[in-house]
Amino acid sequence: MTTPKRPILKQSILAGAFGAAAILATALPATAQQRPAAPAAPAAAPAAAPAAPVTGSTLDAIRARGTLICGVNTGLAGFAAPNSQGVWAGFDVDYCRALAIAIFNDANRVRYVPTTAQNRFTALQSGEVDVLSRNTTWTLSRDTSLGFDYAATNFYDGQGFMVKRALGVNNANQLDGATVCVQPGTTTEQNLADWARGARIQIRPVVIERLEDNIAAYIAGRCDAYTTDVSGLAASRAVQQNPNDHVILPQVISKEPLGMLFRHGDQRFGDLARWLHFGLVGAEEFGITAANVDQMLANDPRPEVQRMLGRTGGLGQMLGVDNAWMVNVLKGLGNYGEIFQRNLVPIGLQRGPNALWTTPGGLQYAPPFR
Repeated sequence: MTTPKRPILKQSILAGAFGAAAILATALPATAQQRPAAPAAPAAAPAAAPAAPVTGSTLDAIRARGTLICGVNTGLAGFAAPNSQGVWAGFDVDYCRALAIAIFNDANRVRYVPTTAQNRFTALQSGEVDVLSRNTTWTLSRDTSLGFDYAATNFYDGQGFMVKRALGVNNANQLDGATVCVQPGTTTEQNLADWARGARIQIRPVVIERLEDNIAAYIAGRCDAYTTDVSGLAASRAVQQNPNDHVILPQVISKEPLGMLFRHGDQRFGDLARWLHFGLVGAEEFGITAANVDQMLANDPRPEVQRMLGRTGGLGQMLGVDNAWMVNVLKGLGNYGEIFQRNLVPIGLQRGPNALWTTPGGLQYAPPFR
C-alpha cells in the first residue's frame, strides 16, 4: 500500500457536517418489502444521450400495471439493501414504499430494480423503472441534458474520505500522494479531481465500477482511502467486522443534494413525488407521527394540518390520489424524522443539515399545504 505524504498541518476546525465519527455497526431494520428484481441492464456508456421519451403518464402506467417499479441501489446499508431473506429496507426504500401507499394504499406494491452508478440513468430514461430512489446527486447537467427532474432534496449529503485508522491520517490534506478508490460515472470522481487540484495535492485514483468492489479493494489495501458521499462511507463502515478500524475524515469536500428522479415532461407524477417528501417533512414539523395521526386528524384544530391530512381542501385529488393519502403514508411509515431514525441513525448518521429548518443548521423545509 502506498504511504501518503504527511505534511505538518494545523488541526482542522471542521467538525464534519454529518457527525461521521460516531458510526455504529448496527444491522438494518427488516421492514416488510418485496424481494429484489434482477439488476437493470448495463448502460452502453455513462454519458449516453437520453432514450426516446416514454409516452403517456407514469402515474397511469403504474396504476394499469398495479405495481410501482423503483430503481434503487444494489446494496447500501441504511438506504437500500435486501436482508438475508431478500427483503428490501432502507431510507430510499421507504420513499418507494411511501409512493406505493400514496398510489395504492399498499406499501408492498413495489418492484425493486437494483441499479449501478453506470446504468441507473439508462434504466430511468428507457422506462425500465418509473422512478429512481437511489442516492443520486442533483446537478445541472442531470436536470437538463439527461432529461430528468428531481422531486426534492430528501437528504443533504457531501463527499468525504474514509481511511484505516492504522494509516495515522486525520486530515484529508495528508492524502497527498495517496491512492483513492472511487466509482466512475459519478459526481464523486469529478469532485475528487477538482478538490485535489484546488488543494494542490496529488491523488492517484483507483477507478472501480461496482460499489462492492470499491469497498473490497479499499479493505484489501489496494488503495489508501475510499471516497464517496459521507452517507455511503457511514453505510460501508457500519457493516465492516471492526468498524472502529476505519475513520471518516472530517473534511466534506462537496455539496451532494440527493433525491428521487423522474422523467422530464411528467409533472403529474413529479408533483406527487415532490409533495410526498414535503408531506413527510411537514408532518414532522406539526408533530404528526405514525402513532398519533388518527388523533391529529380527529382533533387538531390547525387548518393546515386538516388540509394535509385530507379532511379539508381536496389536496389529494389535485395530485391524482385519494385525499387521505398522507394519513395512509404516515400510518404506514411515520414522518420524515421517524424514517430517518429507523434507517440512518443505526448506521451512525445524525440529522445535521437534514434536521427541520426550525433547528439551528437544519435545511428540511416544507412549503405550505394550501
